Amino acid sequence: MKKLLFHSYHFPPIGGSGAQRPAKMVRHLAALGYESVVVTGGGATTDRWAPEDSTLLAEVPGGTEIHRTNADEEPQLSVGWRRAAERWLGVEDRWAAWLADSSYALGCDVGRGCDLIYVWMQPYASAEPGARLSQTLGIPWVADLGDPWALDENMIFASALHRRRALEQMGDRLGTAAAIVMSTPEAAERLRQAFPELGDRPVVSIANGFDTADFADQAPRLEDGKFRIVHTGYLHTEIGEQHRRRRLLRRALRASPRGLDILTRSHTFLIDALNRTISEDPELSDVLELHLAGVLNEVDLRVARRSKVTTRIRGYMTHAESVALMQSADLLFLPMQNLPPGVRATIVPGKTYEYLASETPILAAVPDGDARDILEQAGNALLVRPDDISGMVSAIRGEVARARAGQPRRRPDPSLVARFEYARLAADLARVFDTVLAGSVVGERPVASQEGASNQR
Repeated sequence: MKKLLFHSYHFPPIGGSGAQRPAKMVRHLAALGYESVVVTGGGATTDRWAPEDSTLLAEVPGGTEIHRTNADEEPQLSVGWRRAAERWLGVEDRWAAWLADSSYALGCDVGRGCDLIYVWMQPYASAEPGARLSQTLGIPWVADLGDPWALDENMIFASALHRRRALEQMGDRLGTAAAIVMSTPEAAERLRQAFPELGDRPVVSIANGFDTADFADQAPRLEDGKFRIVHTGYLHTEIGEQHRRRRLLRRALRASPRGLDILTRSHTFLIDALNRTISEDPELSDVLELHLAGVLNEVDLRVARRSKVTTRIRGYMTHAESVALMQSADLLFLPMQNLPPGVRATIVPGKTYEYLASETPILAAVPDGDARDILEQAGNALLVRPDDISGMVSAIRGEVARARAGQPRRRPDPSLVARFEYARLAADLARVFDTVLAGSVVGERPVASQEGASNQR
């Protein structure tokens, strides 16, 4: 059994999207010969992006070593002038500095005897303790980025200069890693193009996914004549509205990619489509329901109140409750940022894979990229552009007509869905670890065939 120093700020009882991958990976890696020593946060947070879900603790194998930083010492995220100074002037980010120092010190205490360091880089500030621990403990580290850091079109910088500085920092930090894991093939390719100097080590794509056991029990659909449209997870309404308000300034400063619209990664356009649908067919006002599950802020709620159809605010649900809601839905809504046609997105929202596993039809308002490719291959998604309200209206009316006619639901291609099971993804990750341990000496960069180590989906 090899010993893995597993660094992840997000870990149960913290829930949300950031905790799913580490919780699943710890369990499946144990079955593959990698025992995890987990270094994580204190387990208590008021951050809307990291809600509490103690039910996820059941996912972690009994006997797993879990070492937590002191929650009482964790500073609040900066706001106001301090946050502006961190963003514009490069003043030290107090929270990021705390995470780096506290998790490094903890890792030094508990990481002796480990063979390898794995860092789930959500947040990206986790790269620094990963690199420092590698140097101190004399063992290699593997960086798993999740979203692609400075290459992510959704990450809005103060200016083009700030983006360049972030790219430089990204290259410096990743330059110390023995292998780099990205969540999409597009992101992996962008990384290779942006940092050719990293080509002497594995740069691989391992997606987020789903756990088969979570979908073993099929939640019943309610036969009450209602047609339920469900969205689970976060909405980027407030960020999207801010981005639009400052569009001219951001364009002048080249702070975000041309043509990016983050507001479409919300329920805003869906609600416009639902309102238009019942304007065209008033009978549907008693049929359509919108269910929004997740941590919503006041901006999200304000937009939801514009809906002319019954809208149920479900709040944060445990993972099991969220899965049951997906399975009982008639249509799942998957929104993404808008980009100019032909420009490929670097991310696939984590909920995509669980939507597919639920076998519920998907209304996917997505740009070009891996998410669109996957859903097109799956065969159970209605694909529209992120801002295509007319397309959404047509898709909704078509699915309601199918349901009324008693036609069977579209099911995804099971062979495609199986590619994203966490048991399979963990095996891909374990092969990366095997490659690193077989050829790595700390201080040198391992050379490995990207084709042999990659999982390009």
